[in-house]
Formats: sequence, structure tokens, C-alpha cells
Amino acid sequence: MKTKILIIDDEAKILRALKFLLEDEYQVFTSDNMTDGKRIFIEEKINLVLLDLRLSEGSGLNLMEELLSIDPSAVIIIMTAYSTIDNSIRAIKAGAYYFITKPIDNEQLLILLSTASEKLDLKKELDQLQGHLRKTLIGESKSILGIRKVVDKIKDTDATVLITGESGTGKELIAQTIHTSSNRAKKPFIAINCAAMPSELLESELFGYKKGSFTGAFKENIGLIRKADKGTLFLDEIGEMDGRLQSKILRFLQEKEVRQIGDEKNFPVDVRVICSTNRDIKEQIRLGNFREDLYYRINVINIVAPPLRDRVEDLQLLVPHFIHKYRIAYSKDVDGVTEEAMKQLKSYSFPGNVRELENIIQRAVLLSGEDQIGVDALNLNNPTLIRGDHDSSEKHIKIYEGESLKDIEKKVIRFALENNRQNRRWTAESLGISERSLRYKIKEYDL
Repeated sequence: MKTKILIIDDEAKILRALKFLLEDEYQVFTSDNMTDGKRIFIEEKINLVLLDLRLSEGSGLNLMEELLSIDPSAVIIIMTAYSTIDNSIRAIKAGAYYFITKPIDNEQLLILLSTASEKLDLKKELDQLQGHLRKTLIGESKSILGIRKVVDKIKDTDATVLITGESGTGKELIAQTIHTSSNRAKKPFIAINCAAMPSELLESELFGYKKGSFTGAFKENIGLIRKADKGTLFLDEIGEMDGRLQSKILRFLQEKEVRQIGDEKNFPVDVRVICSTNRDIKEQIRLGNFREDLYYRINVINIVAPPLRDRVEDLQLLVPHFIHKYRIAYSKDVDGVTEEAMKQLKSYSFPGNVRELENIIQRAVLLSGEDQIGVDALNLNNPTLIRGDHDSSEKHIKIYEGESLKDIEKKVIRFALENNRQNRRWTAESLGISERSLRYKIKEYDL
């Protein structure tokens, strides 16, 4: 199928000449005005545009900004008969892919469009690959095969699922796999990280709100639960949710209906709920931080996401997968790892699990100057690499009124260990204690 290209210029003879030049290689659309150009861009889903800088209706740069707001990935080449350095800089800063001067050199234009088309093809392939990654459990280890069997048995039921496991093990990927293999696959999959926002904001995002129900509620929001109707709602890190909101979630699960903030009407919803946590929920129940009745409601089916160190054999599939993903993203010629590098990967503990493996391969592909990633490119002994892939939701812990000092200390040490990838020297340094004291505390608190 030919790549679509849109040419926008208010001179009819230029439109005819460019269409004649390009129609053998491209599916060409033309417009002599901004309104029709924007309409064609949207209706035909075009992402390659030749745009005149000066149009009778106004500036081509203004139209370019509108088009890029609709599709930020679009490649737009600016044409002009008024070539100045200032115009070129303005166009590139505004998001133009290239700036070409009239009268147009046909050979230069054809080379430029060929390069732009390759860029679009690479992006399309990368997007497809990333979509495949989000929806596919990669691995043939016993634990992954076991998860696939469970998913196959429960995929078309409405049973709630609790996915537990360490950070970076792919809990959301398991949730997506359940959704995409189920009879709800064509309906929405909506995920929200319960640890990433304050309780009040999380409540309004989940349940929605009426216009004017609180300061800042300028328009009505139906909420993520209703947006997920007939589909799947994934509550990531539900163990971080506060008690009051837990009660509302419990009621929603029991009644299968929700009420917006500021409304008196209940709305029925049909939603499959999947939750995840990297916390020990039973310990949180003991501490009074998590409702026991909610735990039993969400834990109808429990799936444990295994740490990567327990399925090292899956590296043979995961490593090539990530190499292929990032060689496309960075236009690199890397096509594998050396035998020594794979041996080192297999002996590494991966405290950050699959997420850390992806970061390591991404960095190695980006920096490698060879077609095979070697030990040096892996850089597994670099503390910055090992400690540097935390997201913002993992940099805070919650302390509740009524917790004992021992419980707080245990929580802080557990957090520090996770935040430092289980490295005891780094953990001790971050806590300001000796490694010997840390070892004692780990033993005392059974960490």
C-alpha cells in the first residue's frame, strides 16, 4: 500500500506539478486552503505533509501546529519561496521535519520524502512491537506456562483477580493478557496506579464528579470505572489505597454500580476488576491498613508474578525481544549478545526484574558500537544503572497514625532495601547505619 501524502499550497500549478511528480510512489492528496487541508489530514489519517509556509489564509506554521496537535507523530515538511535562516529556525523549532526552498529540486524532494517515509515505517513497526509487548507474556519457563494456563481458565469469567509479586515483574502485563484474551478484548482496558496520586484525586478519577461539585470541577467527569464499562479496570498497587476509598471500592464491587462525587444517582456498570500489589496484604491487614473484607473480595483468583531470577531460562527469549525493540527505536545494527554477555546476564540477580532487564538492554543497544552486545556494554557493575530506574510512585512511603515505632522502622527498612535494589551496602548508607546493624535489623524483622 502506498504511503499517503498531503500537499497544501494555494498555488494550483504547484499542486499539479507535485502531484504529477509523486503519484507513482505515493497516494497523493492536495488542498489549496487550510480548512480543507485540515479536514483531509483528519479524515484520511495522513502523517506525511508538504506544507507551504505562506498561505492566502495565514501562516503555514500555525496550521502545522494544529496538525501536530492532532497527530504529534506526523512528519511535516515546510516549503517556501522566502527562504531565510530565521524562517528555517522558526519552522524547525515549531516541529517541522525539514525546510525546503522553492523552486523545489525534484531529486532532493524525492530523497527527503523517502527518508521521512522510512522514519514513519520504523515508528509504525516500533508501535506495533510495543503493543505486542504490552499484551504478550514472553517466556516458556514453568512459572510463565502456569500463568498462561490460569489465564486460559479464567479469561472469560468475571472473577476478580489479585496479581502479586515484586516491582518490575510484569503484573500489568499479566492483567493486559487476561483482558486481551477474554471476551472483553474489544472493550476498554483502563489502568490506574493507586500509589501515584493523593486519595482525593484518585477517588475523583475513579468515580467521576459532577460539574461544580468541588473547586476545580469545571466540567463533568464520568470517571474511569464507567469508562471501563464492559471492559477491564486494573487497579495497580491497590495496597497503597487509603481506608475510606477502600470502602467505596468494596461497595462498587458488591453492588456493581457507582455514584459520581456530587451526584445522588447510581450508575450500573459491568466491569472486570483486576488488582495488583507488591506489598504483603495480609501484613497490611494485621496493621489495620487494609480491609480484610476487600481483600477476600479482590482475591478470588491469585496470580503470583515470578521474579526474573526464578525464571532465568526466559532470558533466551526476553533479551532478543528487547534488542529487536530498541534496535528499531534507535536505528542500530545490534542483533544479539555475545556468549560471555549472556552468561553474565544469567548469573545476575535482577533485583529490578524484567523492568531492569529492559533498561539494561535499552542502554546497551543505544551505546553499543558493535553488532553484538558485550559484557562492557551491559555495564552490570555500574551503581547508577542498577539503582536508577525507580519511578516517582516508589519514592514515598505512607505512615499511619497508631503504628508502632517498630512497625515504622520495619517499613522504612523494607522500603530502603527495595529502593536500593536489595543492595545492603547502599541501603545501609542511605539509612545512615552500619551494614552490621542492617543485617541485624533484616534478621529481626524477617526481611
